[in-house]
Amino acid sequence: MADRILVVEDEVEIAKAIEVYLKTQQYEVVKASNGQEALELFEKESFDLILMDLMMPIMDGVQTTLKIREKSIVPIIMLTAKSEDTDKIWGLNIGADDYVTKPFNPMELLARVNSALRRSKDYAKRVEENTDEIVIGGIKLNKMSNQVYVEEVAVRLTPTEYGILYLLMSHPNQVFSIEQIYEKVWNEVAYSGAETVTVHIRRIREKIEINPKEPKYLKVVWGIGYKFEK
Repeated sequence: MADRILVVEDEVEIAKAIEVYLKTQQYEVVKASNGQEALELFEKESFDLILMDLMMPIMDGVQTTLKIREKSIVPIIMLTAKSEDTDKIWGLNIGADDYVTKPFNPMELLARVNSALRRSKDYAKRVEENTDEIVIGGIKLNKMSNQVYVEEVAVRLTPTEYGILYLLMSHPNQVFSIEQIYEKVWNEVAYSGAETVTVHIRRIREKIEINPKEPKYLKVVWGIGYKFEK
């Protein structure tokens, strides 16, 4: 069965172009012209990934992403016409997994989509692994359920956040550079992924650390990268 992708884009020509690109990869495409329409579709149908424009009428991509994240960890790639770093970071902070800046190269868009779907499927396949849990201090990562617990309280992570935490917890005390984290989790060459990784690390800390500003587990090693301290 083909993966279903919801394209949320108010510019008709851009939405049509994206649809053409995605269909060359045999993806099934459903389109929405604003956030409200997207939420209505999301309530009724199942999607494997969402491409979300940032600036839209009626309900923008920010509000729509926040609503979706209240109940789902479906991969979301933000589309933005702005190239400023603050817009990219803002999109990641509100729950997007990745971003593509318009005008975009079709091959880059497809690469981002393929990578996000692959991470999501890897997340789902953890149930096939033999070892059930990784436990370090008060953090427990259950591979069978893809669930993370902090002091026995379940926390919700996106597949990307889970992938980063799984990598670091699987190799406690080992320092990974930002480039290594990006290449291992995104499964692509890290030409420019530093901000993306940094924002995801910040989001993970907010979910697993008692005091994210003074983390007990997810530590930065200045000038090198990050590690999960045991």
